[in-house]
Amino acid sequence: MNIIIIIPTYNEKENIRNIIEKTLKQHKSLNILIVDDNSPDGTANIVKRMMKKNKRIHILERPSKMGLGTAYVAGFKYAIKHNFGFIFEMDADFSHNPSDIPRFLSKIKEGYDIVIGSRYIEGVSVINWPISRLLLSYFANIYAKVVTGVPVNDLTGGFKCYRVSKLKGLNLNDIKSDGYSFQIEITSKLYYRKAKIVEIPIIFTDRVRGKSKMNKGIVWEAFWSVWILRFQHMLRKI
Repeated sequence: MNIIIIIPTYNEKENIRNIIEKTLKQHKSLNILIVDDNSPDGTANIVKRMMKKNKRIHILERPSKMGLGTAYVAGFKYAIKHNFGFIFEMDADFSHNPSDIPRFLSKIKEGYDIVIGSRYIEGVSVINWPISRLLLSYFANIYAKVVTGVPVNDLTGGFKCYRVSKLKGLNLNDIKSDGYSFQIEITSKLYYRKAKIVEIPIIFTDRVRGKSKMNKGIVWEAFWSVWILRFQHMLRKI
């Protein structure tokens, strides 16, 4: 298997070395692509030093903080250009456990096009979130599921594995959303194109080091984007 794990970063110097090392240990076919938005704390410099000792580490450096959605799109284009067969999305802050990667690979080998690490497929599996954020996320996923019609319990989750051949069917230049709405948009568009999707349970642990990038703008974008996706699908424009 030819696999690349895309990890967007902005000020992740406290986590980046450990997340790269622990991730690469999970399987010999794994590569990592760091998409760094000109982190002031020098995250990219740490990655470039690691690259000198390990050819499985790659980096895309962007000029400024441009958002999660565009970071993943840039990573998808990189993976397609370099002929990777499978793509992971994963956070840099250990909220996604690298030791779960072999379970994703086992499922993708069964023929699925998307494997989603789900916080809500077996009750609620989230650690260290305040109750307000947990409730927001839980009900946002129910809302997104109902409005889009996509039978996935964790549409906003960011720990995923994609089959690249399916991603090639999307016009990546049309993907403009960010944060939660990016995750909803990609999964919905692939579902509408008959992608085979499966969820596997994960335990999501909120970051211990560094600062969360969540803000109200990301939440509101997700609120409205699901209706846009639904109407586009109804009009056969997806």
